[in-house]
Parts: sequence; structure tokens; C-alpha cells
Amino acid sequence: MFCQISKNWAGQPLKSFQTALNYIRATTTLTGLKARARLVRKKYEKGERISAQEMKHLALTRHKTLPKWNYTLRPM
Repeated sequence: MFCQISKNWAGQPLKSFQTALNYIRATTTLTGLKARARLVRKKYEKGERISAQEMKHLALTRHKTLPKWNYTLRPM
């Protein structure tokens, strides 16, 4: 969906969260998929770590290209 979202707001100034949300919500694919978005104003702690044991229980698949940043996390 990121490709379609990027095409939808291409060249448009994203002046506010609401503007970005509107473009995301207006995004659809040729097959009819629609993007949903909401703004979460919660502040998250940065640098939070999990143990190696917790990491083993994640359905995490790292990709070949830039595996540190490029991965898929699936529901268990």
C-alpha cells in the first residue's frame, strides 16, 4: 500500500497530520484494497529492549536487503 499512498499524495504538501491522514484514507488499489489510518498521540519510550528469549517468540522474518531495517513481523 505504501506505493499507492506515495502516488496519491505525490507533489502535495503534507502540512498537517490531518492532510496526511486524508490522503492515506483516500488511497485504493486496482483490486479495491483501501488504506485505513488513525493518529495515535501516545508518546512511546525510545530505546526499549527485549530479551533474546522474547525475540525468539516473535514471528519475525528478516529480508536479504538491509535485514536490520527490512523485516516482516507477523501475528502469532
